[in-house]
Amino acid sequence: MTDLWLAPDLLFDGERLQPGQALHLVDGVVAGISPAPSDAQPLPGLVTPGFVDLQVNGGGGVMVNSTPTPEGIRRVLAAHRSLGTVAILPTVITDAPEVLEQVTEAALTLTDEPGFAGLHIEGPHISTARRGTHAARFVRPLDAATLGCVERLRAQDVPVMITVAPESASPEQVATLTRMGAIVSVGHSDATAEEARALINAGACCGTHLFNAMSPMLGRAPGVTGALINSECYTGIICDGHHVADEMVGLALRARPRPDRMFLVSDAMATVGGPASFDLYGRTISVRDGKLVNDEGSLAGAHVTQAEGVQRLVRYVGVSAQDALRMAITTPAACIGRPKLAQLVGRPAQDVIVLSEGLEYRGDLPTTLAAR
Repeated sequence: MTDLWLAPDLLFDGERLQPGQALHLVDGVVAGISPAPSDAQPLPGLVTPGFVDLQVNGGGGVMVNSTPTPEGIRRVLAAHRSLGTVAILPTVITDAPEVLEQVTEAALTLTDEPGFAGLHIEGPHISTARRGTHAARFVRPLDAATLGCVERLRAQDVPVMITVAPESASPEQVATLTRMGAIVSVGHSDATAEEARALINAGACCGTHLFNAMSPMLGRAPGVTGALINSECYTGIICDGHHVADEMVGLALRARPRPDRMFLVSDAMATVGGPASFDLYGRTISVRDGKLVNDEGSLAGAHVTQAEGVQRLVRYVGVSAQDALRMAITTPAACIGRPKLAQLVGRPAQDVIVLSEGLEYRGDLPTTLAAR
């Protein structure tokens, strides 16, 4: 039996960031947290549960849509795990019905796979006007095929987030999805605030990448953006300096009526942990000046990690390190009903990561221990 005490400079336990605490590891599992004993081994840096990301389109050179297989999703999981994200919702974007069916089949085989936290279905039931990089030819109203996929996933207790727009899904359909246990997220919509609120009142409890691919907030027309900010919905946001201005991220955080309802998403594409370009819908998407663009120069997903998003929240938005970590770990875990993903006690050491003083990802506990 291995019995180790590690005393990091700072420790985030899923709720608070605090000094002077130590991790007790027994056989590679965190058995407890307490004030550091005298024989604890010093560990430079900040120890925290690994990041949780609810919107991951790809990684490691693989897109979920283009490789909708268990092995493809495993490669995406591995790419993000190597960068500090230990739990993700692989995200299938707007595509042909058979692609969602293939991803559903793959997800049903991955229920015990480390890092697999469920599935995010982002489209095709969205607004053509606000589809972003999603292919218009696949956009369609919510149908029995998608409802059947969600029902199958939920029957096996797989967490499901599904992004829909009022233009393509009715309040009655949202209520049906909610009864199945799906997390319905409003996004990719040009709807009015009233139309968005109708879905929220029917059970939608989330918003997809706030500000992006949704009707903007204007003085006399709050739009989907205003409806979500004023709601108590969980709401994802991309913080890469390209998708949303840092000032607007801060404004939205301060405006929310309830704390711990904003969470960080990467919206990562295949280039994260992979090559600098990939194919989507037969078009080349490339990294240019740190952002992902299509051949027309328009944004096409994100090239950012959760660790980088946390750093930006602290450095440029002015969020405290504790609150930034909550946005990247605690809140998304709560959103999908998996609060243990934000806890340290009981977690295997490989789910616990070490960050530098500047919040850069340095590695996980097994790597750190082996190096000592």
